[in-house]
Amino acid sequence: MLSPRARILAACAAPVVALFAVAASAPLPYSVAYPGPTADVLGSDAGRPVITVSGVKTRTTSGRLRATTITATGPDATVRLNTVLSAWFDGDRAVMPRDSVYPVGDTSREIERHNLQEMAQSQDDATSAALRYLRLSPKDVHVRLRLADVGGPSAGLLFALGIVDKIAGDGRGGDLTGGRTIAGTGTVTARGEVGEVGGVSLKTQAARRDGATVFLVPKGECADAKDDLPKGLRLVPVSTLSGAVDALRALGSGGRVPHC
Repeated sequence: MLSPRARILAACAAPVVALFAVAASAPLPYSVAYPGPTADVLGSDAGRPVITVSGVKTRTTSGRLRATTITATGPDATVRLNTVLSAWFDGDRAVMPRDSVYPVGDTSREIERHNLQEMAQSQDDATSAALRYLRLSPKDVHVRLRLADVGGPSAGLLFALGIVDKIAGDGRGGDLTGGRTIAGTGTVTARGEVGEVGGVSLKTQAARRDGATVFLVPKGECADAKDDLPKGLRLVPVSTLSGAVDALRALGSGGRVPHC
């Protein structure tokens, strides 16, 4: 027979257990993100060059410039407490507020349309930034960028660096990559300013998985990038396209390279 104290505790515990049961089954406003695929902007995609330049002499490059991505559960996916708790303690996944992953649109179709628009604008800005850096006129030089299955603006910096490498290399007859596999992320404005993107701790994992030894990260995201940084991957913070070019040139020549 239960004592009066035990009966009181049992009565109080029942609503708490019921509350946890409801919380465990209720959908939560989160997305679970994973390291996504990477793409070499100096290479080909679906059999076509990612970067095509006409109107100026170009060069054959070696090395790789890998744009990185994350993959996340869709906006209409049901994410429950057990999934969140599991991902929270898993270094290969991250739990992110759904609104931070999908700030615009409520359906997969709306979000895909928005991401493609952002990608198109990002490509225009990357082209403008690269030609501005190289002091070339867009009236004389035409750049076409093709990269399927990647949306949003976060490949802007890598696109701009790829254009610079295709046209000028490191400025001394060598490759901007120095023959390495360089990865990174960051938006870029037409004036060459590098912006933050989010998800960098997952992108560093994707970069190292695909062979990168150097990762270019927007300067303001150094702390996030250092979280669970894969062994063998060197972080290089950048805030402008010209700074990123200078850092890669310094890597190739043994000069001073910024670090997080």
